[in-house]
Amino acid sequence: MNTFYKSLLEAIGENVNREGLKDTPRRAADALQFLTKGYKEDVDSIVNGAIFTSDNDEMVIVKDIEMYSLCEHHLLPFYGKCHVGYLPDGKIIGLSKVSRIVDVFARRLQIQENLTKQIAETIMRITGAKGVGVVIEAKHLCTMMRGVEKQNSSMITSYMLGQFRSNLSTRSEFLSLIK
Repeated sequence: MNTFYKSLLEAIGENVNREGLKDTPRRAADALQFLTKGYKEDVDSIVNGAIFTSDNDEMVIVKDIEMYSLCEHHLLPFYGKCHVGYLPDGKIIGLSKVSRIVDVFARRLQIQENLTKQIAETIMRITGAKGVGVVIEAKHLCTMMRGVEKQNSSMITSYMLGQFRSNLSTRSEFLSLIK
């Protein structure tokens, strides 16, 4: 992958032998590997059995999960916060596992709409919850640095499953608690 970045730098007219760029192809390749490590991660291995029996049937919310991803259309970053809520049905998931699930999917080339859906469906599958809601608020560098160049714009996506979709009061409670 280093040769790819070397060729890219040459294609934009840079001197790959100048001091500041000598090691850039390797650093860029390492960065891309890190930013897309979600392709090499398995959700079930990350959860690692951290599903626990519980008689709690009230909403569980993990909010303000920092999230960083790369837009699959421009390979530019988007970043923001992810909020996850679920209604347990006899099982709860370890707190840190929710953030780790967000990272698995965020560390892939993405569009925000699909990322939101993947997180919700995974939490639902793993916990067997009565409902799941996921909201992502993010800023996209593809709209900030190029194209329309709107630095203050952000995108909000939501994906609701089970009672979060079918029960208006459940959805409303979740949305009010993440504000």
